[in-house]
Amino acid sequence: MLQINEVLVSAEWLRDNLDSPKLKLVDASWFMPGTDRNAKSEWSTKRIPGSVYFDFDGEIYDKTSPLPHMLPSEAQFEAAVAELGISNEDDIVVYDTAGIFSSPRVWWMFKVMGHQNVALLDGGMPAWEGIGGELDTDVPQSPTSTGYKAKLDKEGVINSKDLLAGIEAESLNVVDVRPADRFSGCVAEPRPGVRSGHMPTAKNLPFLSLTENGKFKSKETLSMLLSQVLSKDKPNVSSCGSGVTACTFALAAEWALGTKIAVYDGSWTEWGSNTELPVVKD
Repeated sequence: MLQINEVLVSAEWLRDNLDSPKLKLVDASWFMPGTDRNAKSEWSTKRIPGSVYFDFDGEIYDKTSPLPHMLPSEAQFEAAVAELGISNEDDIVVYDTAGIFSSPRVWWMFKVMGHQNVALLDGGMPAWEGIGGELDTDVPQSPTSTGYKAKLDKEGVINSKDLLAGIEAESLNVVDVRPADRFSGCVAEPRPGVRSGHMPTAKNLPFLSLTENGKFKSKETLSMLLSQVLSKDKPNVSSCGSGVTACTFALAAEWALGTKIAVYDGSWTEWGSNTELPVVKD
């Protein structure tokens, strides 16, 4: 049985293992609001063979929350993943069409729901096409439902209440991966009603600094970058605009350092819009 022991796999690795019966491919493409592209439609017309589409923004999210694409409940996740034909024993490889953008979010969702054997395709669809990887352009077939089970890792995700308590007690280390101008508060936030600035004591490492040409930088380079903002003594938390690129940071830390990062799911969309939560500007 195929076992994925790495956080990242290459396009070459995927090509060599594409026919493994326990390998399940997940297209996790997503585009920012206002973009004139539909990720699910693009998947339906061109995808890596055998891949299913995981819609964390329009289908597999907490529909009771006013915040965008929040982590669903265990039961919601179980039902959705079962309908995708994925079982607990499967080896999962997640990718997106941008290279590395939204796919770490779905990698993290599987991880935090207890699925350990999940990896990211480094470079995503561009890397796959770059090596001449096979593409499926036929109408997608509906997968056979499974009996998937999830178990939430409560240490892998944090809410605003616990995050505020940790900041006030100086017991958590927060890394905000938004661009530097948004972190400092010198530009307006893209979402209306969201204040500019950052959380008290938070550090900044823009997520774009972790990748190059659509792939993650080397472990050595990432280790150097991450060590400048991570704490060795306190639990580390990553935050971003709406909980997507914070997962890029979490994946990079696990791959390069073996360090587990909790993701603040609501991220700045929640924090910046709640006037009861403290905001500072540089």
